[in-house]
Amino acid sequence: MAGLDVPVEPRKRTLFVIDCAKSPEGTANVNHGRLPLMIDPTGVFCRPEGRFFLTGCAPVEDPAVDWDDFEPRYEEFEDIIWPTLAERSASFEAVKVINQWAGHYDFNRLDHNLVVGRHPEVRNFVFANGFSGHGLQQGPAAGRGVSELIIYDEYRSLDLREVGYERIVENRPFIEKAVI
Repeated sequence: MAGLDVPVEPRKRTLFVIDCAKSPEGTANVNHGRLPLMIDPTGVFCRPEGRFFLTGCAPVEDPAVDWDDFEPRYEEFEDIIWPTLAERSASFEAVKVINQWAGHYDFNRLDHNLVVGRHPEVRNFVFANGFSGHGLQQGPAAGRGVSELIIYDEYRSLDLREVGYERIVENRPFIEKAVI
């Protein structure tokens, strides 16, 4: 809307809530809190969510989507997630999908990392986007940085210049080296 070129676009992710006939811990319908977050090398993840499990994966095809496209990709569960979970534990062979939904990542095509800080020419435009799924982790730091820029016109507690818009203009990716 501001007419600025930003390599950030919406990418769809579908999450599924499942119930297991038998817990991977070996007991039915009990607190699954002891089972940690599991991330399979394929990218399928699963974690306890109350008495159920929350699971999802990055899609095989991952195109940009329309801003109003929130239709879940049901086939991801049948084709990717369920077979992967069942391979890891026989308990996941008998599951029931309780709920599902789709949401968007604000996907940064340059380097999959946030863009935060002032635009170099439009100084009253401050970025805080392109988190590519890291928003919950990085949001508090980005919020602090943006507030410091607005109040003091500089970063004071966190130096976030490396993830600023200048790297977009210079095509200089900020590569994360410890991705799990």
